[in-house]
Amino acid sequence: VQLVESGGGSVQDGGSLRLSCAASTTAYVIYYYTWFRQAPGKEREGVATFYKPGGDTYYANSVKGRFTISRDNAKNTVYLQMNSLKPEDTAMYYCAARSTFGLWYRDSEYNYWGQGTQVTVS
Repeated sequence: VQLVESGGGSVQDGGSLRLSCAASTTAYVIYYYTWFRQAPGKEREGVATFYKPGGDTYYANSVKGRFTISRDNAKNTVYLQMNSLKPEDTAMYYCAARSTFGLWYRDSEYNYWGQGTQVTVS
């Protein structure tokens, strides 16, 4: 599965962005579509996940109430709507997918990764 992110950019404090992650195929069984982020000098962290079988969503505490993850089945695309952005949200954002069950925020267990898209909040 190839994942292609788009939608990153620079925005002012309090602004909004929407990231998109387009998957190349539905031929593989995917359980989680997740957005991760990594800021310079920090570990990669899970931001939000879409659990495909049930449509459940989970978020990191730092983004709850501000970010929303969703999926368009027809387009095979996952979105991350980011509102009320803060400078601490500045990072490279990655879309990832996995075909196994487990802790959604454990990045080592993801099979597929996008190339990343930069989000800068100033």
